[in-house]
Amino acid sequence: MARGEAALKAPADEAGERLLIEAARKDPRRFGDLYEENFERVYAFIVRRVRDRDQAQDLTADVFHRALASLPRFEYRGVPFAAWLFQIARNAIADDSKRTVRLRKIADLSDAPEAIEEEVEPRARLFKLVGELPEDQRRVIAMRFGEQQTIKEIAARLGRSEGAIKQLQLRGLQKLKTRMGDSNG
Repeated sequence: MARGEAALKAPADEAGERLLIEAARKDPRRFGDLYEENFERVYAFIVRRVRDRDQAQDLTADVFHRALASLPRFEYRGVPFAAWLFQIARNAIADDSKRTVRLRKIADLSDAPEAIEEEVEPRARLFKLVGELPEDQRRVIAMRFGEQQTIKEIAARLGRSEGAIKQLQLRGLQKLKTRMGDSNG
């Protein structure tokens, strides 16, 4: 190995690191030197946060893949190259966490169709029962709870007193409660 290559392999200072970065920018095959120099630090950073060896290995590979792809846009600002890699690692961990949460939600939904049915069924029954209420009660219930209007707003729209609207709402809710109780056994 030539003396110049040795300096590029193991940067002892800022200048050496800059040389490694520039070499990798010119020839992506030289990125391996940056990888070797920073792998253990990045892996340790990630494994401390995710606490799963396989996941840490996958994320570490992702970090270096992202770093290689973004190297042309990297700007040296006087901080170690590893700091940039740590930021990429933070983003990769966050992205992985979001993806894991989404996958868990999908798995939960596919694992428990009964739970979904149990949640949807009462709502569907309630909508059907609201549709069976007398016209005035149905309109008040829909405006109050569906459109989230106040008693005063409903009274103004329907041209009735607030007391009349409260009475229609009360009667409608009582009928729904009775019918929901009857259908639940």
